Amino acid sequence: MHKKKRIIKWQNERSYAQAIEITNPEGTLYVSGQTAINSQGESSSGDMKTQLVEAIKNLEQVIQEAGYECKNIVRLNIYTTSSDELFSCFDVFQKWVTKHQIKQASTVLEVKGLFETLKVELEVTVVK
Repeated sequence: MHKKKRIIKWQNERSYAQAIEITNPEGTLYVSGQTAINSQGESSSGDMKTQLVEAIKNLEQVIQEAGYECKNIVRLNIYTTSSDELFSCFDVFQKWVTKHQIKQASTVLEVKGLFETLKVELEVTVVK
């Protein structure tokens, strides 16, 4: 049987769905929070936009190396040390979602702190 995806949505302009139902997935990938850490394991000290771009790049790399596609992200949690800073560059996130035609359930949480100098962390579930 083939994977079937049903989107339950009522806020069309917010870049997320209220719920996603997946029936018969071939696989499910649970991705740990991805941040702006470079290949040498060094945390970024850049601003929110710089870190968001790098976190997205790292997330894409993990998903692709696992043999999955960004368009099949069904759950995305965003942890940030500053909602104000995140939303000031949220267009970066929205353009990325549009580029990959991602339809995901999402939660944004402002947290007291992340590891070292990190400002944003992206955690996803992807299906095949």
